[in-house]
Amino acid sequence: MSLMEGMCKIFFVLIIVLPLIAKQVSATQHVVGGSQGWEESVDLNSWASAQTFKVGDQLVFKYSSGLHSVVELGSETAYKNCDLGTSLNSKNTGNDVVKLNKVGTRYFACGTLGHCDQGMKMKITTVAGNAPSTPASDSDTSAAAFFPRSFPTFLLLSPLLILYFLL
Repeated sequence: MSLMEGMCKIFFVLIIVLPLIAKQVSATQHVVGGSQGWEESVDLNSWASAQTFKVGDQLVFKYSSGLHSVVELGSETAYKNCDLGTSLNSKNTGNDVVKLNKVGTRYFACGTLGHCDQGMKMKITTVAGNAPSTPASDSDTSAAAFFPRSFPTFLLLSPLLILYFLL
């Protein structure tokens, strides 16, 4: 194989592999409440409605430990009524991470007495990892759009790349 053929093969592989890898590692960490964090003064639902949450993304709750906590509620009714007794889980480190691992709506509230009733709660909707974050006119046309972010792309490509270099 000549040097030129080798360079062409490497270039071809990079064109195929790099977009797939870039898409795979493009999960977003959403700091809840933005620069203000998980605080009573933040309109958390307005903040959440301005975000696009995708499977594979993470919510990062930053707050003063001991002053607040994060409770995930199991239903919209529990969310509306601030029924903290039905929580799915709770965190209280001040720097809590919640992975968004499936499509659907999730509900969060502060577990400190009275904070949820004062509005320190939010609901988010998670969409499929390969869903566009902007309207369809700006859709993703790369090969990476066909694979979910959680799919280990190298498992699909490894045998193909080995065969390509052997032939």
